[in-house]
Amino acid sequence: MIHSSLPLPNNKLILGVDPGTNVMGYGLIEINGSKINVLQYGVLQLKSYPNHAVKLKKIFDATLRLITEYLPDEMAIEAPFFGTNVQSMLKLGRAQGVAIAAALSRDIPYVEYAPKKIKQSVTGNGNASKEQVAAMLLQILKIKEAPKFLDATDALAVALCHHYAQGSNLKAGGKSWKAFLTENPNRIK
Repeated sequence: MIHSSLPLPNNKLILGVDPGTNVMGYGLIEINGSKINVLQYGVLQLKSYPNHAVKLKKIFDATLRLITEYLPDEMAIEAPFFGTNVQSMLKLGRAQGVAIAAALSRDIPYVEYAPKKIKQSVTGNGNASKEQVAAMLLQILKIKEAPKFLDATDALAVALCHHYAQGSNLKAGGKSWKAFLTENPNRIK
């Protein structure tokens, strides 16, 4: 798809990022009125790089490349979760930071979402598994085949969470919750 530099009414591109130091997921969705289209999703494999600094540079470069190619209006990123391994949390926070820095370097606003908030917005259950999130995204976004790495669907989930958090699914067509639930029965839990 070719992205025009002229924004269409009710048109928005959202870049979702699931940061990681071994695998970073990314997903781009286009909101066009009340329709949601998946433009791109995938992962950046980082395990083979020799050290953390090189991985951070690759994350920055990849995020910047996606921004340059697709010109998203906003970026949504998963916030680091609180774990018991402090070193892992620090590394994850740095990965998130360089992705945010790439967005800020191009004046792209960003929003962070907690993992539970993302899962809740997509599945209705804040404790859903990665597999459950992926299965729901396949239905909502009409994706024919699940990607090999769930980090890609996690990134799409972040972008979709951002869209839902803005209330865009109700504003676009002036729909009520009843109309939304009628059109999306799989979202009822």
